Amino acid sequence: MLLTGLAVAGLSACKSPSADAPVRIGYSAWPGWIPWKVTEDKGLFTQAGVPVNLQWFDGYLDSINALNAGQLDCNSQTLGDTISSIAGGADLQVVLTNDYSTGNDQIIAAPGIKSVADLKGKRVAAEEGTVDHYLLLLGLKKAGLSAEDITFVPLETGAASAAFVAGKVDAVGVFAPFTTQALKREGSTTLFSSKDFPGAISDHLVCRSAFVAENPEKVQKVVNAWFKTLNSIKAEPAASLTILAQRAGVSEPEYQAYEAGTTLLDLQQNVQVFKPGSTMESLPYAAQKISGFLQELGLAKTPPKLDDLLQPQFVNAVP
Repeated sequence: MLLTGLAVAGLSACKSPSADAPVRIGYSAWPGWIPWKVTEDKGLFTQAGVPVNLQWFDGYLDSINALNAGQLDCNSQTLGDTISSIAGGADLQVVLTNDYSTGNDQIIAAPGIKSVADLKGKRVAAEEGTVDHYLLLLGLKKAGLSAEDITFVPLETGAASAAFVAGKVDAVGVFAPFTTQALKREGSTTLFSSKDFPGAISDHLVCRSAFVAENPEKVQKVVNAWFKTLNSIKAEPAASLTILAQRAGVSEPEYQAYEAGTTLLDLQQNVQVFKPGSTMESLPYAAQKISGFLQELGLAKTPPKLDDLLQPQFVNAVP
């Protein structure tokens, strides 16, 4: 979650691309988004009838900044980060749910740290304001601790993982595939993960509201292509795994280990999660809870405007 907020000034001045321009979609190193590479490599955007410029970002936060700056039309990001951007003045809409994180976001600790309580007074690294910072705060709160009980070390996710392996920090919050690197520190263990907070971290395709309003047909075709991608991965698992692992920069067995920790949502599940509910696995409910959390921490001074955030019509119209 982008707990620190982002500068979004000047968005209104961004010019919309022409009708025949490719859709500019950003994505980064998360198992729920890497399948977009399969979409691209197998020509599924073309089959869906939509030109796409798929842009990879080594840093997740960079992709969010690019969307907020109008350099992308859509981006792959979490619900929490999206709401944080909206609190900062961005005008964004969720058009697709890729997955729920069910273990691939982790707080990993050095030998000797056996509980969340043991983090008190320790140096803990994570990328400030992103989803694993959010997970860390959730875990501390559940254990009766606060952010003031630790020494927070803000580092980009890859750098945070490297610092942990080098023994420069006592614990780290990272997401897959960086979890693989962090756990190479001898004796390290996972204290808790997104599996312990069902529905708290959901991952989406998020677009600028103006782009959605002006290009609903393009958005629909992109969403259609995503579900074709999921079908293709099931139909051709070996070929797809090669693409996925190469894009993630890990071995195929390592990538397969991420499957349980990222739960990709099929079409029926997508339709369901957009509906009102009473758990975090309902996006309307989760959005309200995350908004409240931001305000509780003083990171959103006013309630984020959520009325138009969720746009279920695109998953509802997938053929």
